Amino acid sequence: MLTLILLGGEMHLRAQQAQSEELVRRAKTRVQPAIPELARRMNISGTVKIEVVVAANGTVKEARILGGHPVLANAALDAARKWRFEPAGAESSGVIDFKFEPR
Repeated sequence: MLTLILLGGEMHLRAQQAQSEELVRRAKTRVQPAIPELARRMNISGTVKIEVVVAANGTVKEARILGGHPVLANAALDAARKWRFEPAGAESSGVIDFKFEPR
């Protein structure tokens, strides 16, 4: 599990890849979402689930929001699109969970 503590911030964020049957490739690059200022001010926390389709070369081909707080969702979606995975012989898909927690 990755933990990012934002110095001087009011929240910290943990991002973890949920292992599904289809997405068994290891993430080589995990980008942490920027916590929206509104979420920071309102002390909003929660989990955002993003479904990704990973191309054979390891780039995220498609990403869509499955659920989570609307204020946090776009930040998680933008970060998920920047993740990179190990190359494989074919496309695969799975879910990435981004957990936003108050400090």
